[in-house]
Amino acid sequence: MNAARAPHGVGIGLRHAHYEAFMAGPPHVDWVEVHSENYFGDGGYDLHVLETVRRDLPVSLHGVGLGLGSAAPLDTAHLARLARLVGRIEPAVVSEHLCWGASAQGALHDLLPMPLTQASLDHLCARVAQMQDALGRTVLIENVSTYVRFRDDAYGEAEFLAALARRTGCGVLLDVNNLYVNQCNHGEDAFAAMAALPPQLVGEIHLAGHTATAAAVIDDHGSRVAPAVWALYEAALVRFGNTPTLIEWDTALPALDVLLDEARLARERLAKHAHPEAEPRA
Repeated sequence: MNAARAPHGVGIGLRHAHYEAFMAGPPHVDWVEVHSENYFGDGGYDLHVLETVRRDLPVSLHGVGLGLGSAAPLDTAHLARLARLVGRIEPAVVSEHLCWGASAQGALHDLLPMPLTQASLDHLCARVAQMQDALGRTVLIENVSTYVRFRDDAYGEAEFLAALARRTGCGVLLDVNNLYVNQCNHGEDAFAAMAALPPQLVGEIHLAGHTATAAAVIDDHGSRVAPAVWALYEAALVRFGNTPTLIEWDTALPALDVLLDEARLARERLAKHAHPEAEPRA
């Protein structure tokens, strides 16, 4: 299976509020990302829009509901629906999260943090292998923002992802905003986390906004990218090269022009790192 990598350039999320604009003609973006679970049905307007947009733009399928790290058996019906969508859309890349989200009582609909232990690594390796076998392709796994860490953690999150990638062949979706959130909430070093990831593993970068509260920094995807996150992004590009980048905005959704302006800011930074060895892998 080929290494997973998002489409070249800068993408934005395709969200319902902007369907009309996309249907009128593709805006100035290189690709779009959608949450896979929103398109599991066999028909309807959402799927119609996605199939129409796919004629003009590459698509990334970003899962939020598989809960790869859950102790409950992997939801094979969910995985089958994802495989069907992959066959229908032929996305450039498929991604999921380093998290759990289900128990024997049902889905919790959240991206909950994994204990970063050897047992968890073994468990995740089996689940990622099952996912990749079902899809017939390698996937990207994203680091998540967390509000707790576990006393028994034996790895940093980046080290855990690197070990997962070595054992399964998956790649890493590096969310730079999540690195910043965890740095603020746990005192972790975002630059050290990036240094723990071999450059060839990172097939996509996410950028998003957050909200600082008295209790914690919240990863809410509801504002422009903060200056501190832009600075981390520039450091990420130095380490990982010209890496496909997504502007992620899911709450308090602005006008499409605002998203396109954020994409422009990312594209300007990305262009500084457009050297041949950073071009997409075959």
